[in-house]
Amino acid sequence: MQCMKLETVNRYLESHQDHLMDLLRELISFKTVAPPGSYYQEVVDYLVPIFKEMGFKTEKLIMPGEVFLEKCTDPRLVGDRVNLRASLDVGAKETLIIYTHLDVVPPGDNWSTDPFTVQVKEGRVYGRGVSDSKGAVAGMIAALQAVRKHEWPRYNLQILLTTDEEVGGYSGLCYFADVGLIKGDKMLCMDGFSDDVVVGSNGIITWEATVQGRAAHSGSSFLGVNAIEKAIPIMDALMKHKKDVESRRSTLAASSALREMGITRMRPVLNINMIKGGIKENIVPEICVMRGDRRVIPEETMEGAAEELEKLIAGQEATLSIWPGYPPMRVNPDHPWVHEVMDAVEQITGSRPQIAGSHGSLDQAYAFDVTRIPAAVYGVGRQLESNAHGADENVRLSDLVNYSKFIAALIV
Repeated sequence: MQCMKLETVNRYLESHQDHLMDLLRELISFKTVAPPGSYYQEVVDYLVPIFKEMGFKTEKLIMPGEVFLEKCTDPRLVGDRVNLRASLDVGAKETLIIYTHLDVVPPGDNWSTDPFTVQVKEGRVYGRGVSDSKGAVAGMIAALQAVRKHEWPRYNLQILLTTDEEVGGYSGLCYFADVGLIKGDKMLCMDGFSDDVVVGSNGIITWEATVQGRAAHSGSSFLGVNAIEKAIPIMDALMKHKKDVESRRSTLAASSALREMGITRMRPVLNINMIKGGIKENIVPEICVMRGDRRVIPEETMEGAAEELEKLIAGQEATLSIWPGYPPMRVNPDHPWVHEVMDAVEQITGSRPQIAGSHGSLDQAYAFDVTRIPAAVYGVGRQLESNAHGADENVRLSDLVNYSKFIAALIV
């Protein structure tokens, strides 16, 4: 009987692909770019009546100003941090929480299409956020509408669509976790790829090292102190530490896409990603600022990774600032919920997914840390195809349709 119900829903989703694409076009058209965090109010206002029409109780939740000022230190973020919680009580024994974020990274350059206008070319859908992660939102809504039309879900549902995940600090989901708004028995995070079912992720620490020099005329550079040259030993020390850090391995498998490249297990990472120094070629630079990040595997701690950086810089002529972001996450891969998600994927795709960890960082990890609600991560894009965060971000149209079917399989 359950298979017959699901087949009916799947046929409906197959025949209503145009509706799925209409939902996605609308979502992509909202330029919810973070930073600064624009169009949050508008996209939530668009979504509220959609969920209300399906019988959900909706709550438009704005992070209080005092919390934002305390937790969000990024000066690039401006405006209200508007989030959506939609709840449906069908009298079931268990509540399933489905989560992802509504913000996207800036589009950048070198797109072959308008990043905020969905384009379909040769079976692929292009637009900023189609993979990360508005495509999943559109697929979920289409699935919920189909299920509600043909069958009640077997779970009570709590849908969390929040903001600021892409800035890696204190997101709407973190706020929800801290004030007790995440309530349920199991959780699906849609902020991932469809290559694997993910049960772990790296934590992230952002760091900044500042080296002070003294400006002078470059013709008499010996009268000044060149901050860039003074920074070279620090860069050397960081690169030596990088080799040590990146020789470590997690016991959790890397994604299947990375395994094909010979990267079998999750690994920590240390990066120098930005350097700024000097104002003119004939002036000895007075200051040099380096910035980067440290990715922390589940076997490490955020505190331990930060202490390693502090000890390294302590012996150098520099000041170090550290901003902890999302922690690492590891869910028991043998948890029944993880296998329930895998079963739903297999039911739709015909092949059983692998369990893996993500080298990226997720605010889902913060929520898991606070609530301990078992979680699994499964999204709509493909790690080596979709170019999330890059130009011409895309997903396969067939993957979008299959994602709707996966959500339906999970809740029917």
